[in-house]
Amino acid sequence: MPLLVKLHAKDNVAIAVAPISAGTEVMDGIVASHDIPQAHKIALTDIPAGGEIIRYGVVLGYAIDPIQKGDWINETMLVLPTPPSVDNMEYGKNIVTDLPKAPVTTFEGYRNPNGGYAGTRNLLGISTTVQCVTGVLNVAVKRMREELLPKYPNVDGIVPINHAYGCGVAINAPEAKVPIRTLRNLTKHPNFGGQLMVVGLGCEKLTVDKLLDEADINPENVIILQEQAGFDAMIQALMDMADKKLQILNKRRRETLPLSDLCIGMQCGGSDAFSGVTANPSAGYAADMLVQAGATVMFSEVTEVRDGVHMIAERCVSKEVCDKLAAEMRWYDNYLLAGQVDRSANPTPGNKKGGLSNIVEKAMGSIAKSGTSPIVEVLSPAERPSKKGLIYAATPASDIVCGPCQLASGITLQVFMTGRGTPYGLAAAPVIKVCSRNEMKAMWQDLIDINAGPIATGEATIADIGTELFYKIINVASGREKSFAEKYELYNDLCIFNPAPIT
Repeated sequence: MPLLVKLHAKDNVAIAVAPISAGTEVMDGIVASHDIPQAHKIALTDIPAGGEIIRYGVVLGYAIDPIQKGDWINETMLVLPTPPSVDNMEYGKNIVTDLPKAPVTTFEGYRNPNGGYAGTRNLLGISTTVQCVTGVLNVAVKRMREELLPKYPNVDGIVPINHAYGCGVAINAPEAKVPIRTLRNLTKHPNFGGQLMVVGLGCEKLTVDKLLDEADINPENVIILQEQAGFDAMIQALMDMADKKLQILNKRRRETLPLSDLCIGMQCGGSDAFSGVTANPSAGYAADMLVQAGATVMFSEVTEVRDGVHMIAERCVSKEVCDKLAAEMRWYDNYLLAGQVDRSANPTPGNKKGGLSNIVEKAMGSIAKSGTSPIVEVLSPAERPSKKGLIYAATPASDIVCGPCQLASGITLQVFMTGRGTPYGLAAAPVIKVCSRNEMKAMWQDLIDINAGPIATGEATIADIGTELFYKIINVASGREKSFAEKYELYNDLCIFNPAPIT
């Protein structure tokens, strides 16, 4: 097993495959001068104060003090570089069309009655206009699952879209369009089979007309709790409507569909320094296979691409796509500035413990999950796509906010890469977990679906794990398998991105 992983010829650091004891000769002429934790960096050359620290062939930062060959390099030892400008970025310079060929080009999915992406699950989604209805709805959903769902074996489950938006909000603020767009798009998620069910209170600012088209606002689809004569009447109305919707959903059947009907999301969280070596590149390989077969793949997380935005721009197929990318980066720069922070606020204590020194290093690894395909479209948070292929969907990097944004954009399955581990999951779409280290899989053998760790130890290639992941995606999307997060129903609360004021 190799002791170190060096990714690029220009790199003057490498990361430890396993913990290294001080005094160990890690390469010819290089002896570790400190104990070096797994995934952390060791200096391969002497680096002067102010000198560049390079990994991925990219300057991660500048040394605060002189660093000697063999020294441990951690987050306290370097200064963050200036982010790349988003003005006048070059596009179309790195358009790769020779993608790995997908071994299959179909999956078993649910045709979408509204057109567009197919469903991977058959769910009753119940949308809400305001948090105030959550208590009543949760009681009703418990009864629905116990009393109604057993009658409809072809329905996979019931998903309440509970959220913290809807009242006490500046509903007409310019950025209120983000949470409104999110919730509106969720009502017609492909996994909900075209059945609309909306629960409102009656006095909230997020009125039903902001979620539904006028033609869909009727007693068949909408229940207003303030119009019901007490708790029992509320529960009965919800049960009656759900029963009618479930009868219709129960008639749905999977069909063999082309992968062009599939839309998946790529996300990473609890990342470490191996994420960009093993898990994310494997996901990128699978993404390239999916795109080659006609599928749509979304990747996201603005702060985790910001330092590599020029690399993404080079893969944009047109000036229009590149300009939208630049606009989303500028918007987020200003959003962070208004909060008196910048992208350096992103790395977590766990990221740093896992060897990631700063956001530049994290971003270089994060981008790897996008593969090499051309970027055909850039979306604002929770926006629906108009193209098929690889799409950059601008979202916050927070796992539990990015997920709902991607759901609103239409993903019906998510692939989630992690180095430190997280039991994260989504109720509205299955989530496949890919870990970056063998140790993570050994620790969480019943939570991690795919282990990319063998890449670091030389026992597998990126293509090997990427192909394994591709087949896992097809099998989970087709309902032949469940991911661990879905099996255990590890569903996070739905956190809607709201950059608008709360009144």
